[in-house]
Amino acid sequence: MNYSKVNNIVGWICFLVATITYVLTLEPSASFWDCGEFIASAFRMQVVHQPGAPLFLMLQRFFSIFALGDTTKIAYWMNIGSAISSAATILFLFWTITALAKKTLVKAGEVISTGTLISIMGAGAVGALAYTFSDSFWFSAVESEVYAQSSLFTAIVFWAILKWEAHADEPKADRWLLFIAYIMGLSIGIHLLNLLTIPAIAFVYYFKRTKQATSSGVFKTLLVGILILGVIQYGIIQYLVSFGAYFDLFFVNTLGLGFGTGVLFFAILVIAGFIWGIKYSIKHQKRLLNLGLISTVLIIFGYASFSMIIIRAKADPNLNNSAPKDAFSFLSYLNREQYGDRPLLFGPNYNSQRTGVTEGKTLWRKGAEKYEVAGKKNDYEYSDNTLLPRMYSDDQRHAEFYREWMHLDESKKPNLVDNVGFLASYQIGYMYMRYFLWNFAGRQNDEQGQGSGFEGEWISGIKAVDQLRMGDQSHLPPSTIDNKAYNRFFFLPLILGVIGAIWHFMRNQKDAGVVALLFFFTGIAIVLYLNQKPLEPRERDYAYVGSFYAFAIWIGLGVLAIREWILKKLTPTTGAVVATVVGLLAAPVIMAEQGWDDHDRSTKLVAHDIALDYLQSCAPNAILFTYGDNDTYPLWYIQEVENVRPDVRIVNLSLFDTDWYINGLRQKQNESEPLPITMKPEQYVQGERDVLPYDDYKIAGNVELKNIVDLLLSNDDGDKVAMQDGTKSNFLPTKNFKITINPQQVLSTGTVAAADASKIAPEMTWTFNKGYVTKGTLAMFDILAHNNWKRPIYFASTVPSEQYNGLDKYLYSEGLAMRLLPLKADTTATEERTELLNTPVLYNNVMTKFKWGNMKTATYLDPQSSDDTFIFTNIFSNLSGSLIKEGKTAEAKKVMDKYFEVMPDKFFGIRTVVVKYYIAENLYKLGETAKANDILNKSGIYINKELTYLADVSQSKGSLTGTQNVQTALYYLDRMIKTSKAAGQDKVSQSLQNIFNGLESRFSMYFGQQQPQ
Repeated sequence: MNYSKVNNIVGWICFLVATITYVLTLEPSASFWDCGEFIASAFRMQVVHQPGAPLFLMLQRFFSIFALGDTTKIAYWMNIGSAISSAATILFLFWTITALAKKTLVKAGEVISTGTLISIMGAGAVGALAYTFSDSFWFSAVESEVYAQSSLFTAIVFWAILKWEAHADEPKADRWLLFIAYIMGLSIGIHLLNLLTIPAIAFVYYFKRTKQATSSGVFKTLLVGILILGVIQYGIIQYLVSFGAYFDLFFVNTLGLGFGTGVLFFAILVIAGFIWGIKYSIKHQKRLLNLGLISTVLIIFGYASFSMIIIRAKADPNLNNSAPKDAFSFLSYLNREQYGDRPLLFGPNYNSQRTGVTEGKTLWRKGAEKYEVAGKKNDYEYSDNTLLPRMYSDDQRHAEFYREWMHLDESKKPNLVDNVGFLASYQIGYMYMRYFLWNFAGRQNDEQGQGSGFEGEWISGIKAVDQLRMGDQSHLPPSTIDNKAYNRFFFLPLILGVIGAIWHFMRNQKDAGVVALLFFFTGIAIVLYLNQKPLEPRERDYAYVGSFYAFAIWIGLGVLAIREWILKKLTPTTGAVVATVVGLLAAPVIMAEQGWDDHDRSTKLVAHDIALDYLQSCAPNAILFTYGDNDTYPLWYIQEVENVRPDVRIVNLSLFDTDWYINGLRQKQNESEPLPITMKPEQYVQGERDVLPYDDYKIAGNVELKNIVDLLLSNDDGDKVAMQDGTKSNFLPTKNFKITINPQQVLSTGTVAAADASKIAPEMTWTFNKGYVTKGTLAMFDILAHNNWKRPIYFASTVPSEQYNGLDKYLYSEGLAMRLLPLKADTTATEERTELLNTPVLYNNVMTKFKWGNMKTATYLDPQSSDDTFIFTNIFSNLSGSLIKEGKTAEAKKVMDKYFEVMPDKFFGIRTVVVKYYIAENLYKLGETAKANDILNKSGIYINKELTYLADVSQSKGSLTGTQNVQTALYYLDRMIKTSKAAGQDKVSQSLQNIFNGLESRFSMYFGQQQPQ
C-alpha cells in the first residue's frame, strides 16, 4: 500500500481517538483558573490579562458559534475548541514521529517493506497516543485555555521543518520556512511557548545545508538559534512596539501632533524599510537576506493579531485588563509590567539587605493633550548579590521555605553553590522532574505538592522504588489509594522513551540531538527563565508540555528499538506487529486505563455553579469584593456569557490598585450602575496616590470616614507630609475610623430588616489594619463613605481577612459572600466558632437558590472543586448551628437533610475531617445520633489510616512527616472522643479513644506524652 496513504489514514485514526477521548471527558462548562476570563473575553471580544492572547480569543469565538445562541453552551463549545486543537496536535505528532522514523529506517529511493511500514506506523501510533493520554496534556485538552492551541502551533512548526527538510533540495522548498515564520507569528497571539522550537529548527536547517557538521558549526548554530529567538522575543514583540511608542512621544510632546501620529510614521518607516530590503535582496540575489526579511515580515503579519487588543481596549469593554489603548499602555501590557521583574543571571538573595534605590526609566501615561510623566521605575540596590539568584524572594513564607528546603540557618547568606543547589533540587528536581514523572512513571494523587514529601509526589507503583524515595509504603492511606489521580505506570512509558532516545542517538545522532534540543528548550530552559518562586497557588506542569511532547517522540521510536533489539529473531512483519502491541500496552493503554477517571470532567459543574452561588448570595444591585482568580474569573464568565445577575458589580481587589480598573468601575456595566466613587481621574491616575503612608497624629476617638477620604484626596500642601525624596504626599493620620449610621436610611434601603431595627448600631467603628493606604484601599474607603447604604456591599468568603481593612465585626455571611451590616456586636456569643451569620437570608439561599455543581455525583472532583466541598460543608454546619441556637430545630434538620443530599460522603484530606466534625456535633444536638455516629466512626477510621501512614513514613525517615496533618487530626480526634462521650455514645467514644491511644503511642516521641490541645 502507498506509504503516504497509510500515513494519512493512521494519523487521522489517532486524531479520531484523541478527539473522542477529549470530547467524552471535557468539562461541560467553565473550569477554574483562567478559563472563565478567557471564555468571557472570547465571547464578547474583550481584553484578558497580560500579555494577552488575541488569536486564541478569536479562534474560540469561532467555536462559540456552534452553540447556536444558547449561552449555556458557549463554554462547552469553546472547550470543544481545545479538544479539537489537542487532537490536531496528536495528528501532527504522529506525522512527526513517522517522518523521523522513516528518515532513519529508509534510505532515499528504497522501497518500504511491509514490516518497515508497520514498524513506522506503530511507532507513530504509540508515541502519539502516549501523548494523548499523558497527564498534563490531557488536563489542558478538556478546558478553554491557551495551552491546547499553543501545543498545536508547536506541533505544526516542528512537523513543518521536517517537511522542509524532506523537500529542501526541490525548487521553492523554502516556502516551508516562510510557512513556519507565519505560524510562529500567529502563535504569539496565543502563547510564546512556540518560539522555543527555534533553536531545534535552526539545527535542522544547519544539518541539511551543511555537508559536514563541525563542532564550531554546531556551536554557531546554537548561538544563531538563540539569537533568532531573542530577536523575536525582544526585538519584534517588545522593541518594535517600544520604538513606536517613543516615536509617538516625540511627535506628540515635541512636535505637537496628535496621539498616534508617531506610531503611524514609524509603521510607514518599517514598511518602507522592509520593501526596500526585500527588493534589494532580490536584485542582488541575496537569498538568505531575502528569506530572513520575508520571514520577519510574515512573523510581524502574524503578530498583528494583537491589533485586536488595542481596537477592543478603545471600545471600553467590561473586561479591559490594563486598558492598553495607547502606545505606552500597550507597551506596558506586552512587557507584563503589572507582574514585576525577577533576577535571572545576577541579583540578590532573599535575605540580602537593601542599600539604596536606582532611578530607572521614565514611566509615561497618556494625558489630555500630551504624554505625561507617571513616575520613574525605581530598582532597589542590594548587598550580597550573587550569580544565578534562585532564592531571591524576600516574602516571609518564601524565605522560610528556602531555609527549610536548603537547610540554611538564619544568618546564612546563600552563595552560588546554594542557589545552584536550589535550582537543581527544587526548581528542576521538584517543580519539573516531578511533573515529568507524573506523566511517564506515575502519580501519587492530585493533592498539590509543596515539598512536603508525602503528597502530590510522583510514584511508580513499584513498592521498593517508591519506598526508597518516600519512606515506608506498607500502609498506603485513603488520600492515595482512594484518590482517582493514583496512577501507576510502573515506569513503562518512561522506559520505552529512554529506549527510544538511546536507539535514536545510536541510529541518527543529528535528529536525536534536534529532539533533545526541543526537549531541553521546552523544559529545563523554561525552568531557568521562569526562576519560579516556591509555594505557588497551583501546580505549573502545563508550562512544560512541550518537553513532554518531545519525549513522546522517543516513546514512539522505542517501538523501533524493541523491534530491532529484542524481537530481531522474528520475521520483520511479525516483529513489527509484536513491537507495536508491546509499545501500545506499555504506554498509551496503561496511561489511558490509569488516567481516565481523574481526567473525566464530563459530570462536573462546580466552577459554573459556585459562580452562580457567589452572585446569588448577593442582594440586588450589590457590590461584591473578590480577590483571587477562582472567586473572580468564574463570576466574570457567568455574568458576561450567561447573563446571570448582571446587576451585581464585581470588584477584584487584586486589580483595585490600578487607575484603569477604577476607571472601569466608574462606568455602567451590564445592568450595574457606576460605583459611588467620587475621586476624579486626575486624583488616582498612575503615579498619583499609589501608596499613602500612615503617620500617627494621636487623634482621640474615631474619625468619620468621609473626612478621612477628603484628607487623602486633598491637594492642600497643609494636608500632606514631606517624603524622603523631597516630594509631598497625602497621608493617613489615624487608623480609627467610623461611619455614623442613620437608622432610617439603612431601614429604607432594606439593608436591615425592620424586625432587626433594635440591632442597628449608632455608628460603625473599626481600626484599619494596615500601615499604609493603597489606591485601591482609598477607592474602597470612597465607596464606603459615599454609598449611603444604597447598594449592598459584600466580600467573597474566600477574600483574605487582611483585605477586610478591619471591618471583620460587621461582615455577616449570607452564603458564599459576607454582607456589610451596621449591627451591634453580639456580646452573648460563647461558642468557639463565632462567624457572623445573616441566618434568614443564608437559609433561603442554601435551601432555594444555590446549586451544587454535581459535587455528590460527579465522576471526578479536581483539587479546587474538592476544596469547595470544605467551604460548603462549613456553610451547612454554621447555618444549622445558628438555627439550633435560635431554637429552629425543624429548619436545622432540613439543612442537614440538604447537606446529605448534595454533599459527597468522601473525605478529601484531613480538612474534611475538621468540617465534618462540626456537622456531627450539630447532628447530636438535633437528635440525629445514628448519622452523627456514622460520621465520627468514618472520621476515626480515616484518621487512623492517614496517620498510620505518616507514622510509618516518619519512622522510616527518622523525622516527623506531615506535622500539620498529624496535629490537626489528633486535636479533632480528641474532640470527637469528648463530643461523642458527652452525647452518651460510649461505644463510639471508646472506639475513637482506642484509635487515639494507638496513634499517640506512634507520635509520642515527636510531641511528648501530652495530648494535643
